[in-house]
Amino acid sequence: MEFVDIAGLVKGASKGEGLGNQFLANIREVEAIAHVVRCFEDENIPHVMGRIDPVGDIETINTELMIADLESLEKRHLKMSKLARSGDAESKAQLAVVEQVLSALNDGKPARTITLDRPDDIKIFKSLNLITAKPVLYVCNVQEAEEAKGDYAIAVEKLAEGEGAETVTLVGKLENEIMEISDPEERSIFLEEMGLEETGLDRMIHAGYHLLGLATYFTVGEKENRAWTIRQNT
Repeated sequence: MEFVDIAGLVKGASKGEGLGNQFLANIREVEAIAHVVRCFEDENIPHVMGRIDPVGDIETINTELMIADLESLEKRHLKMSKLARSGDAESKAQLAVVEQVLSALNDGKPARTITLDRPDDIKIFKSLNLITAKPVLYVCNVQEAEEAKGDYAIAVEKLAEGEGAETVTLVGKLENEIMEISDPEERSIFLEEMGLEETGLDRMIHAGYHLLGLATYFTVGEKENRAWTIRQNT
């Protein structure tokens, strides 16, 4: 999955610089986006916008991504419209899907919020390779465990629910402490002392698997034991 540097991207977008063609080209190639969002206050760590507003940060990035999709689709729409007027059945079917996506984007909604029922329409939709069609995992970065249920994290969860996205909350400082413990037994004891069943990174992996419809399949034999990543219901 692609991790988004929310601070750097918000700074660039706020200056009118956009996200950059190279970044947009790279993000089109990923299967899902893990969007890390700041959900804590700390005077020692300034925010590039001068305020803590995770939902606002998300909307800034989403707007940039929707603009990129709009530019891509408008070119397709012009070409398909000409072909559709000539009577080309395939272009007519593609045009119908493109116009539905354009309508959502112009309303400020990412492409992933669109519902398509016909298999042919779904196939056309996937072929568009839109950035805002990719599944998203919002990662709420907090400083203290109790902030996982704070207003910032709750606001992100509400936004994600409306988009059909996933969320997970990580206590950044605590995760760093856990990663510094190399001994598995010591790490297990530390997690138990902190009242945790698993690390935030593990929870993020589980959320990512669920987001992408993946599962782990285990094979056990005399020579080797392996864990395989497969599509669910394979």
